[in-house]
Amino acid sequence: MSEGAVSMPMSQLGPRLREARTRAGLSLRAAARELGVSPSFVSQMENGKSQPSVATLYSLAQLLGVSVDELFAAEAPDPGAASAPADDHAAETVEHGTHHGADPSDRPAARSDFGSPVTAFPRQGNGRVSVTRPGERARLEMNTGVVWERLAANTGPDFDFMEIVYPPHSSSTSDGTMLQHAGYEFGYLLEGELEITAGFDVFTIRAGEAMGMDSSLPHLLTNPGDVPARGIWFVAHPR
Repeated sequence: MSEGAVSMPMSQLGPRLREARTRAGLSLRAAARELGVSPSFVSQMENGKSQPSVATLYSLAQLLGVSVDELFAAEAPDPGAASAPADDHAAETVEHGTHHGADPSDRPAARSDFGSPVTAFPRQGNGRVSVTRPGERARLEMNTGVVWERLAANTGPDFDFMEIVYPPHSSSTSDGTMLQHAGYEFGYLLEGELEITAGFDVFTIRAGEAMGMDSSLPHLLTNPGDVPARGIWFVAHPR
Protein backbone atom coordinates (compact mmCIF):
# COMPACT_ATOMS: atom_id res chain seq x y z
CA MET A 1 0.00 0.00 0.00
CA SER A 2 1.08 3.61 -0.55
CA GLU A 3 1.74 6.19 2.14
CA GLY A 4 -1.59 7.87 1.37
CA ALA A 5 -4.98 7.02 2.77
CA VAL A 6 -6.13 3.41 2.70
CA SER A 7 -8.42 2.41 -0.17
CA MET A 8 -10.69 -0.03 1.65
CA PRO A 9 -14.31 1.21 1.97
CA MET A 10 -14.63 2.79 5.40
CA SER A 11 -18.05 1.17 5.81
CA GLN A 12 -16.12 -2.10 6.26
CA LEU A 13 -12.96 -0.87 7.93
CA GLY A 14 -14.63 1.38 10.50
CA PRO A 15 -16.66 -1.33 12.27
CA ARG A 16 -13.60 -3.61 12.37
CA LEU A 17 -11.56 -0.90 14.03
CA ARG A 18 -14.31 -0.40 16.61
CA GLU A 19 -14.60 -4.14 17.22
CA ALA A 20 -10.83 -4.50 17.67
CA ARG A 21 -10.73 -1.53 20.04
CA THR A 22 -13.57 -2.83 22.23
CA ARG A 23 -12.00 -6.31 22.23
CA ALA A 24 -8.79 -4.71 23.48
CA GLY A 25 -10.74 -3.00 26.27
CA LEU A 26 -9.76 0.50 25.14
CA SER A 27 -12.05 3.52 25.27
CA LEU A 28 -12.01 6.16 22.56
CA ARG A 29 -10.17 8.47 24.93
CA ALA A 30 -7.52 5.88 25.79
CA ALA A 31 -6.95 4.89 22.16
CA ALA A 32 -6.71 8.52 21.11
CA ARG A 33 -4.24 9.29 23.90
CA GLU A 34 -1.98 6.41 22.87
CA LEU A 35 -2.09 7.48 19.21
CA GLY A 36 -1.61 11.17 19.94
CA VAL A 37 -4.84 12.18 18.19
CA SER A 38 -8.24 13.42 19.34
CA PRO A 39 -11.10 11.11 20.45
CA SER A 40 -13.28 12.54 17.68
CA PHE A 41 -10.73 11.52 15.03
CA VAL A 42 -10.85 7.90 16.26
CA SER A 43 -14.65 8.05 16.33
CA GLN A 44 -14.80 9.45 12.79
CA MET A 45 -12.60 6.60 11.53
CA GLU A 46 -14.86 4.05 13.19
CA ASN A 47 -17.96 5.67 11.73
CA GLY A 48 -16.55 5.91 8.22
CA LYS A 49 -16.30 9.70 8.26
CA SER A 50 -12.51 9.94 8.17
CA GLN A 51 -10.02 7.79 6.29
CA PRO A 52 -6.77 6.89 8.10
CA SER A 53 -3.40 7.11 6.42
CA VAL A 54 -1.37 3.92 6.10
CA ALA A 55 0.88 5.09 8.95
CA THR A 56 -2.12 5.65 11.23
CA LEU A 57 -3.61 2.29 10.29
CA TYR A 58 -0.39 0.48 11.18
CA SER A 59 -0.20 2.37 14.49
CA LEU A 60 -3.80 1.39 15.24
CA ALA A 61 -3.19 -2.25 14.41
CA GLN A 62 -0.15 -2.34 16.70
CA LEU A 63 -2.05 -0.61 19.51
CA LEU A 64 -5.03 -2.98 19.22
CA GLY A 65 -2.92 -6.13 18.94
CA VAL A 66 -4.19 -7.12 15.50
CA SER A 67 -2.59 -7.38 12.09
CA VAL A 68 -3.51 -5.09 9.22
CA ASP A 69 -4.52 -8.25 7.31
CA GLU A 70 -7.15 -8.98 9.99
CA LEU A 71 -8.65 -5.53 9.51
CA PHE A 72 -8.90 -6.17 5.78
CA ALA A 73 -10.16 -9.77 6.10
CA ALA A 74 -13.26 -10.71 4.10
CA GLU A 75 -15.38 -11.65 7.10
CA ALA A 76 -17.66 -9.03 8.56
CA PRO A 77 -17.15 -8.14 12.22
CA ASP A 78 -19.10 -10.12 14.81
CA PRO A 79 -22.34 -8.20 15.35
CA GLY A 80 -22.36 -9.47 18.93
CA ALA A 81 -19.08 -7.76 19.75
CA ALA A 82 -18.88 -6.04 23.09
CA SER A 83 -20.01 -2.44 23.27
CA ALA A 84 -17.46 0.32 23.68
CA PRO A 85 -16.19 1.09 27.20
CA ALA A 86 -18.39 3.44 29.18
CA ASP A 87 -16.26 6.57 28.95
CA ASP A 88 -16.50 6.74 25.13
CA HIS A 89 -19.53 9.00 25.44
CA ALA A 90 -17.71 11.35 27.80
CA ALA A 91 -14.66 11.43 25.58
CA GLU A 92 -16.71 12.49 22.58
CA THR A 93 -18.04 15.57 24.40
CA VAL A 94 -14.53 17.05 24.25
CA GLU A 95 -14.87 17.91 20.57
CA HIS A 96 -18.53 17.41 19.75
CA GLY A 97 -20.28 19.08 22.68
CA THR A 98 -22.59 17.33 25.13
CA HIS A 99 -25.40 15.32 23.55
CA HIS A 100 -27.77 12.64 24.71
CA GLY A 101 -29.10 9.53 23.00
CA ALA A 102 -27.49 8.89 19.61
CA ASP A 103 -23.76 8.54 19.03
CA PRO A 104 -22.36 12.06 19.58
CA SER A 105 -20.14 11.70 16.51
CA ASP A 106 -23.33 11.70 14.40
CA ARG A 107 -24.59 14.91 16.03
CA PRO A 108 -22.13 17.78 15.50
CA ALA A 109 -21.74 20.40 18.20
CA ALA A 110 -23.29 23.82 18.13
CA ARG A 111 -20.76 26.65 18.21
CA SER A 112 -22.43 27.96 21.37
CA ASP A 113 -21.53 24.71 23.16
CA PHE A 114 -18.08 26.09 23.92
CA GLY A 115 -16.54 29.48 24.45
CA SER A 116 -13.47 29.32 22.22
CA PRO A 117 -11.12 26.80 20.56
CA VAL A 118 -9.24 26.41 23.84
CA THR A 119 -12.23 24.45 25.17
CA ALA A 120 -13.00 22.71 21.86
CA PHE A 121 -9.68 20.93 21.37
CA PRO A 122 -7.89 18.78 23.97
CA ARG A 123 -4.61 20.32 25.11
CA GLN A 124 -1.53 18.32 24.13
CA GLY A 125 1.31 20.18 25.84
CA ASN A 126 4.06 22.45 24.63
CA GLY A 127 6.47 20.17 22.75
CA ARG A 128 9.16 22.01 20.85
CA VAL A 129 8.05 20.61 17.48
CA SER A 130 4.61 19.65 16.17
CA VAL A 131 3.97 18.21 12.71
CA THR A 132 0.41 17.47 11.60
CA ARG A 133 -0.78 15.85 8.40
CA PRO A 134 -4.11 15.80 6.54
CA GLY A 135 -6.44 13.13 7.88
CA GLU A 136 -4.64 12.90 11.22
CA ARG A 137 -5.45 16.30 12.73
CA ALA A 138 -7.94 17.05 15.50
CA ARG A 139 -11.05 18.14 13.63
CA LEU A 140 -14.33 19.64 14.79
CA GLU A 141 -17.37 19.83 12.52
CA MET A 142 -20.24 21.92 13.82
CA ASN A 143 -23.97 21.71 13.18
CA THR A 144 -23.76 24.64 10.74
CA GLY A 145 -21.26 22.70 8.61
CA VAL A 146 -18.36 24.91 9.72
CA VAL A 147 -15.14 22.92 10.25
CA TRP A 148 -12.17 23.72 12.47
CA GLU A 149 -9.01 21.66 11.98
CA ARG A 150 -6.08 22.11 14.35
CA LEU A 151 -2.80 22.67 12.51
CA ALA A 152 -0.43 22.39 15.48
CA ALA A 153 -0.82 20.26 18.61
CA ASN A 154 1.78 21.99 20.80
CA THR A 155 0.17 25.39 21.24
CA GLY A 156 -0.61 24.70 24.91
CA PRO A 157 -3.39 26.64 26.67
CA ASP A 158 -2.46 30.03 25.22
CA PHE A 159 -3.00 29.67 21.47
CA ASP A 160 -4.82 27.79 18.73
CA PHE A 161 -3.62 27.55 15.13
CA MET A 162 -6.37 26.26 12.84
CA GLU A 163 -7.71 25.92 9.35
CA ILE A 164 -11.36 26.97 9.16
CA VAL A 165 -13.85 26.13 6.42
CA TYR A 166 -17.26 27.79 6.06
CA PRO A 167 -19.52 26.08 3.49
CA PRO A 168 -21.56 28.31 1.17
CA HIS A 169 -24.18 30.37 3.05
CA SER A 170 -23.10 29.02 6.44
CA SER A 171 -22.59 30.98 9.62
CA SER A 172 -20.88 30.57 13.00
CA THR A 173 -24.23 29.84 14.64
CA SER A 174 -27.41 28.35 13.23
CA ASP A 175 -29.63 31.09 14.68
CA GLY A 176 -27.44 34.15 14.08
CA THR A 177 -26.45 34.45 17.74
CA MET A 178 -23.38 36.65 18.24
CA LEU A 179 -20.41 35.07 20.03
CA GLN A 180 -17.79 36.56 22.33
CA HIS A 181 -14.86 35.24 24.34
CA ALA A 182 -11.71 36.64 25.87
CA GLY A 183 -8.62 36.98 23.69
CA TYR A 184 -7.77 37.94 20.12
CA GLU A 185 -8.09 36.17 16.78
CA PHE A 186 -6.29 36.75 13.53
CA GLY A 187 -7.31 35.27 10.19
CA TYR A 188 -5.99 35.04 6.63
CA LEU A 189 -8.48 33.95 4.00
CA LEU A 190 -7.21 31.51 1.37
CA GLU A 191 -10.42 31.01 -0.64
CA GLY A 192 -13.90 32.50 -0.89
CA GLU A 193 -15.14 35.35 1.27
CA LEU A 194 -16.32 35.91 4.83
CA GLU A 195 -18.61 38.60 6.17
CA ILE A 196 -17.53 39.47 9.70
CA THR A 197 -19.73 41.30 12.17
CA ALA A 198 -17.70 42.64 15.10
CA GLY A 199 -19.68 44.82 17.49
CA PHE A 200 -21.37 47.47 15.33
CA ASP A 201 -18.95 46.98 12.43
CA VAL A 202 -19.60 44.73 9.44
CA PHE A 203 -16.86 44.07 6.92
CA THR A 204 -15.99 41.46 4.29
CA ILE A 205 -12.64 39.80 3.67
CA ARG A 206 -11.82 37.92 0.49
CA ALA A 207 -9.07 35.54 -0.60
CA GLY A 208 -5.70 37.12 0.10
CA GLU A 209 -7.06 39.48 2.77
CA ALA A 210 -6.57 39.23 6.52
CA MET A 211 -8.09 40.54 9.72
CA GLY A 212 -7.44 40.85 13.44
CA MET A 213 -10.14 41.19 16.08
CA ASP A 214 -10.62 41.53 19.82
CA SER A 215 -12.73 38.41 20.45
CA SER A 216 -14.46 40.01 23.44
CA LEU A 217 -16.48 41.99 20.87
CA PRO A 218 -19.75 40.21 20.03
CA HIS A 219 -18.99 38.72 16.64
CA LEU A 220 -20.37 36.48 13.91
CA LEU A 221 -18.75 35.03 10.77
CA THR A 222 -20.88 34.26 7.72
CA ASN A 223 -20.08 32.99 4.24
CA PRO A 224 -22.48 34.85 1.91
CA GLY A 225 -21.04 33.28 -1.25
CA ASP A 226 -21.69 30.18 -3.31
CA VAL A 227 -18.23 28.64 -2.75
CA PRO A 228 -16.59 27.49 0.49
CA ALA A 229 -14.56 30.03 2.44
CA ARG A 230 -11.29 28.60 3.74
CA GLY A 231 -8.74 30.35 5.90
CA ILE A 232 -5.97 30.06 8.45
CA TRP A 233 -6.88 31.30 11.92
CA PHE A 234 -4.69 32.06 14.93
CA VAL A 235 -6.47 32.53 18.25
CA ALA A 236 -4.74 33.88 21.36
CA HIS A 237 -6.29 33.07 24.74
CA PRO A 238 -5.58 35.14 27.86
CA ARG A 239 -4.25 33.44 30.96
